[in-house]
Amino acid sequence: MDVVPALEADWRSDPFALMDAGDRYVGRGTADMKGFLALATNRFARLDPTTVRRPLALLFTYDEEIGTLGARRFAETWPAPERLPREIVIGEPTAMRVVRAHKGLLRLRLRFTGIAAHSGYPHLGHNAIEPAAQAIVALAELRRRMEGERPPHHERFPGVPFAALNVGTVAGGSATNVVPDRCEVDLGIRLLPGMAADEMEQRVRETVADALGAEPFTLEHVNLTLPMIAPADAPIHRELCQAVHQHDEHSVMFATDAGWLQDAGFQCVLFGPGSIEVAHRANEFMPADELLRAGQVLDGLVHRRCLAE
Repeated sequence: MDVVPALEADWRSDPFALMDAGDRYVGRGTADMKGFLALATNRFARLDPTTVRRPLALLFTYDEEIGTLGARRFAETWPAPERLPREIVIGEPTAMRVVRAHKGLLRLRLRFTGIAAHSGYPHLGHNAIEPAAQAIVALAELRRRMEGERPPHHERFPGVPFAALNVGTVAGGSATNVVPDRCEVDLGIRLLPGMAADEMEQRVRETVADALGAEPFTLEHVNLTLPMIAPADAPIHRELCQAVHQHDEHSVMFATDAGWLQDAGFQCVLFGPGSIEVAHRANEFMPADELLRAGQVLDGLVHRRCLAE
């Protein structure tokens, strides 16, 4: 659940064995987001069911890191969401800040097909990499245009107030003496709340088609993680902000399960100990004092929401 490989060479300890370093806990996922999962699970486990007056549930999702697949499946297939509490705290590493908005991620794949041939006889083949290169140049120009645009809710993301397009991987060919018969280009676009994924996908398609003319290609929709924005006056947002004495509003650039869960009718906020800046890196850690304070905040939240008369 929400974890990535630990392939970095500069780990100073076993990444999958939690190390207590005194002021911090070190290990893969401590911040993102096993620390919060541990807090939530232990609080749930030690509750006396006879004292619970209002519903409390834990929702665990799979494959968050490769496209929020579990949250999407839950949102699209759960038969009776009215049986669950309608407000959700997602324990992303927000450094104890309450976050009410994040961007989404649209993943697309361009495919180009050529004809293989000996590179000494190029007239017998058709190079699939060359049109891919033309498409990448056109997408770079689209990226630059998008950087000057200001979609709805751009003010929530002052660092990057636009939909960010990134050509992430290019794969094609087999050897320098073979005319390549295939090439794939993977790209991702960070959508702001309110932006339509299908419109952005069509924009990419038109950009590539204009650049290539009659050259054929296919555009595949790989995955979509929805953006999220919760109302500032949502009760769960207000209550958590009061609990941590937060008077301003926060957004993050990364995507989470909250987009699909909000689409299913749940009210979501992000809140958790640890920093996203240490996630996905060697020697990822959770500050011990933040873990303690987050537990205290959750204790208060559970008491007010589920136990108090």
